[in-house]
Amino acid sequence: MRKSRGRTGRKRRRKHVHFTGGVNCSHKLEYILLKKWLKDRGFGDNNLRPAEFRETGRGLMATKALQAGDVIISLPEKCLLTTSTVLSSSLGRYIRNWKPPVSPLMALCTFLMAEKHAGQESPWKPYLDVLPKTYSCPVCWEQDVVTLLPEPLRKKAQEQRTMIQELYTSSKAFFSSLQPLFAEDTATIFDYSALQWAWCTINTRTIYMKHPRRECFSLEPDVYALAPYLDLLNHSPNVQVKAAFDEQTRSYEIQTNSQCRKYGEVFICYGPHDNQQLLLEYGFVAMENPHSSVHVPSDTLLKYFPPLDKQRKAKLSILKDHDFLENLTFGWDGPSWRLLTALKLLSLGADEFSCWRKALLGDVISARNEQQTWNAAGKICHFLIEETQHVLLQISQWKRNKENLKSHLALVERLRLEDLKILQKSAEILCNSNMATI
Repeated sequence: MRKSRGRTGRKRRRKHVHFTGGVNCSHKLEYILLKKWLKDRGFGDNNLRPAEFRETGRGLMATKALQAGDVIISLPEKCLLTTSTVLSSSLGRYIRNWKPPVSPLMALCTFLMAEKHAGQESPWKPYLDVLPKTYSCPVCWEQDVVTLLPEPLRKKAQEQRTMIQELYTSSKAFFSSLQPLFAEDTATIFDYSALQWAWCTINTRTIYMKHPRRECFSLEPDVYALAPYLDLLNHSPNVQVKAAFDEQTRSYEIQTNSQCRKYGEVFICYGPHDNQQLLLEYGFVAMENPHSSVHVPSDTLLKYFPPLDKQRKAKLSILKDHDFLENLTFGWDGPSWRLLTALKLLSLGADEFSCWRKALLGDVISARNEQQTWNAAGKICHFLIEETQHVLLQISQWKRNKENLKSHLALVERLRLEDLKILQKSAEILCNSNMATI
């Protein structure tokens, strides 16, 4: 979890089973070996078991009822994979000597790729064996599927892909410098797909843990820690937790502020993220997510205003200067204040233009301006409903014809269906508001 986001993540797998509880998976060999490996490093958890759940796939089940205030997991420092782990490995000497310095993120990526290649020889094998083999984040998708995402998510996914490609290209010389450590050609060990897997592992699964600045790394923040077992915990927007490294116990601890019944799934919250961010960063969509919203692209915003408006250029300039052309949304409670404010300014008549500062503050300008603002919001909402329905139709056709893309198409479908619910709710709110003003 970069920045201040509480995050762990994993690939969600859907299981068609007819019960609400989870299926205990602690008897599986990979979990037996992982628990033994963790125990050797001082981890003695007794309250959580790996399980498969119908809605979330793999997660952790409570073996006893949990109350608010309970510490649900306490993972000793020895179990955490950080840049300190990397520097104490055989890679350490090469990282310290490399100029310009690699980033903490790149150091962790390199370590994961090297350990994965080491296979049976890796001391981290029990952890590597339970990591996803592939990820469902848009950065791993075929370009055809990415085009079905709404803006600005599509743009962010493409930017992410470009960033990883540039990271790979700029790191080739560093990878080559590691050749003395390997019998095989480093180009076959540290290839693009290996880097993509390592980057996704860190991006979806790391917890936030600040480390002291080291000269051997670039100036990028060193705030990552991979947390075996803890990273099996799934996200729910409806729970609250406290998560931090305890300096006294030298453990990373998570304390829940919610209750959990015996044999129920234990959740944590990665942060107040909408579904676009959850899909981009973690590769899943949370249904009925209270933080979700539908973004209005600036070109859609302008569709419903006369192109011959003499103040149009000035209005756009004001919106841009005051950062009102982005993050305009519809939510479960209707159009956002930012969206209505942008529409209010665009709806100013020639005789009202001098009031643009008041419009930006959300003040009522005139009854005509209010009516035009709500009418424009209604038209944009209906346009986005039609656009979403069109994409959903396209997805259903592709799912029949493109078997290899089915799982990723299903994720876009979930996102778009949730968007449709939000837009329909907003349309209802707008209709009621219009009726009230008549």
